[in-house]
Amino acid sequence: MIPEKITCELMSWEDFYTLARTLARQIKQSRFRPDLVIAIGRGGYVPARVVCDFLLLDMLTSFKIEHWGMAAQEKPAVTIRFPLAVDIRDKTVLVIDDVTDTGKTQEVAIAYLKGFNPKEIRTAVLQHKDSSPFVPDYFASREHEWRWIIYPWAVHEDLVGFIEKVLAGASRDEHGIMTALSERYQLNVPLSAVRDALEDLVGMGLISRSGNLYMVNTGTLPAEESSGRP
Repeated sequence: MIPEKITCELMSWEDFYTLARTLARQIKQSRFRPDLVIAIGRGGYVPARVVCDFLLLDMLTSFKIEHWGMAAQEKPAVTIRFPLAVDIRDKTVLVIDDVTDTGKTQEVAIAYLKGFNPKEIRTAVLQHKDSSPFVPDYFASREHEWRWIIYPWAVHEDLVGFIEKVLAGASRDEHGIMTALSERYQLNVPLSAVRDALEDLVGMGLISRSGNLYMVNTGTLPAEESSGRP
């Protein structure tokens, strides 16, 4: 279970690119040249594309696994939403994701892909957390302290989820929302980003605005339950 207060880390595009470059170098140095790279969607989409660029590989495909929703909300089960659409029989494949957290996503991915009878499967992630019992073949960084990492392609979505959480049971203005995000999640973002997230939450009918205050609409699910929307 994710606790009420957690530490978040916002990753910049520059830091991500450095990790992707490091990851690609590891793969090169191992002399592993896959026939096909498979991205685990959605977290692995961007890392896989950039790693393929460094490896000068254009054979890239994907399938989608659902494990986490918005704002560190873990779903009850790991499920495959969109299946693999190519034949990988007797091929060497490299499976790329953003991070190992619980490791469940990667375990499900490997078990699923083995059913297609590939020759070899290797796995790679940008960051490997020690909290994960699954250890990938390649990772650019080992993370000893657990925190929720927000990658640059998921900032808005996670921010929407975390704002929904801080508004559960309390009406707040923009300043109060930013303070709560900092205190509960050590998440510090520009006011413009908070306003964009609030606009979407209002548009989805999940919160309402009264004067300067924002509040969860009566009858909507608590933030912890609703943040796992697909």
